[in-house]
Amino acid sequence: MKRATLVSVAVTTVFYMLCGCMGYAAFGDAAPGNLLTGFGFYNPFWLLDIANAAIVIHLVGAYQVYCQPLFAFIEKWASRTWPDSKFFSKEIRIRLCSNKSYSLNLFRLVWRSAFVVLTTVISMLIPFFNDVVGLLGALGFWPLTVYFPVEMYIVQKKVPKWSTRWVCLQTLSFACLVISVAAAVGSIAGVVSDLKVYRPFKSGS
Repeated sequence: MKRATLVSVAVTTVFYMLCGCMGYAAFGDAAPGNLLTGFGFYNPFWLLDIANAAIVIHLVGAYQVYCQPLFAFIEKWASRTWPDSKFFSKEIRIRLCSNKSYSLNLFRLVWRSAFVVLTTVISMLIPFFNDVVGLLGALGFWPLTVYFPVEMYIVQKKVPKWSTRWVCLQTLSFACLVISVAAAVGSIAGVVSDLKVYRPFKSGS
């Protein structure tokens, strides 16, 4: 597991750094949000199709990972709040074949469908995708990816305070905090700039 995590994080880091650094080195502030189609070139079409398919697969998986805790929390809260309501607690068994069946809960179906519709409408209302994603990423990066893992490592390994390892870890955490704050400021500036020409359900490009 450690090796798989190391390889996946290393590959992802190299990929993002290459896209970010080379894109900025080549185009500066004029770098488009979508490097594949931002310049009006749509050939070779098969390359764009593969890239878009990879994005869809990535986002569908990430959406499920991030939404499942919220789904579970709301559904558990609803079942505790209204324990006698069949809408929240009743499981309907749907037979798929002779030896398999599927359990369907009406509240789960309605709530999750409504959540997906709501988030889709909100994403359509906010067409400046890159700046919003940048802001959310900046807000979530330091606490979730750096601070908590570093603090858990320090507690688990019992790293002595003010030791060389402790100072290095805290320096890394502080440097990432500064980067996150700078990224958040840049994203907020981008959102403010986009809002000046904002039109609902209209792409900014």
